[in-house]
Amino acid sequence: MEEIDWDDFAKVELRVGTIVEVHDFPEARKPAWKLVVDFGPKIGLKKSSAQITDLYGKDELKGKQVVGVVNFPPKQIGPVRSECLVTGFIRDDGAVVLAVPDKPVANGLKLA
Repeated sequence: MEEIDWDDFAKVELRVGTIVEVHDFPEARKPAWKLVVDFGPKIGLKKSSAQITDLYGKDELKGKQVVGVVNFPPKQIGPVRSECLVTGFIRDDGAVVLAVPDKPVANGLKLA
């Protein structure tokens, strides 16, 4: 594992956001949802594609708070322009468990 210093970590904008829209993504190579995440008034709404269909349904995701990286450059994923990376942990079976705050917090707060 490569070590990083505090300055490296400080560059990553890990912020809390609330999923406000969840859409099917039939064009995806691997099953995924198209998400719209509200990161608060300073950052706003950001779109993402997330391969989290194994454990999360559309109804369960809407309103869920997640931790996302908001300072990556946009990435084109098929017809979706992903503007943030929703974070999670990949289990041995390949399913992704979302990284989430355990209590509600304001959208846009930075992970410290």
